[in-house]
Amino acid sequence: MMSMQAKERLAKAVIWGAALITVCILALIIGYILVQGIAKLSLSFFLENPRRMGSEGGIFSPLIGTIYFTCLTMLLAAPVGIGAAVYLTEFTREGPLVRVIRFATDALAGIPSIVIGLFGFAFFVVFLKPLTGGWSILSGSLTAFCMILPTVVRASEEAIKAVPAAYREGSLALGASKWQTVLWVVLPSAMPGILTGVLLGVGRVIGETAPLLLTLGGSLLIPRSIFQPARTLSMHLYLVAMETGEFSVAFGTAAVLVIVILLLNLLSHTLMRRLMIRIGGR
Repeated sequence: MMSMQAKERLAKAVIWGAALITVCILALIIGYILVQGIAKLSLSFFLENPRRMGSEGGIFSPLIGTIYFTCLTMLLAAPVGIGAAVYLTEFTREGPLVRVIRFATDALAGIPSIVIGLFGFAFFVVFLKPLTGGWSILSGSLTAFCMILPTVVRASEEAIKAVPAAYREGSLALGASKWQTVLWVVLPSAMPGILTGVLLGVGRVIGETAPLLLTLGGSLLIPRSIFQPARTLSMHLYLVAMETGEFSVAFGTAAVLVIVILLLNLLSHTLMRRLMIRIGGR
């Protein structure tokens, strides 16, 4: 029989081993991509448009397309997702309607992205072509909106639920209305968790490829409006690697994507830490 101390040491070793394996896998993936792609990075790589189907030149137009597409998607998803979470947590009671809405949200989250992409192609690109322009940033953003909405809703809902009831009771006792309490007390307190959900959605949007191949268009030209086709960095990486076989450009694009995700995570961590300090009054 193992002693209690031996069991604790074994459990600690297993936990540390699991954590170390996770960190090593992450470091291996990031390190390999950066080693393979960092040599390709230069000012001209960022400022030149792709040429010869992306096998030459830079990533300027895919970079602009990624920015337009991501910003439009979050402008659509953040208000709707946060609004739905506020409705479910603050203005309804647990009942059949709420359970149906939550089930629908979970079901939407479980649908494969390629299936949502097929729906986006049939509905936004073909059926609503007079309104969306067919293959366009708008069609891609509406499709991505359907994919990340559950993430934003559930993360925001859990963040709002975590706000202590005493905050609401104190605000109402001081004469504030229900809406004023939600707007000025609940949402600021829940903002770190809400921001986490939004940033998770941004990360998924930046990394998606298959649904965008069906809706965004994949154009190498710089988009002039949301009704024109475009190409994101993840799409550019896939198309360059699979269609041209120019892996140096693909790894350079992958390195940019990794750096963007790392900076985004660092920004979110810093911002959430400052918000927590501000909310805690420390």
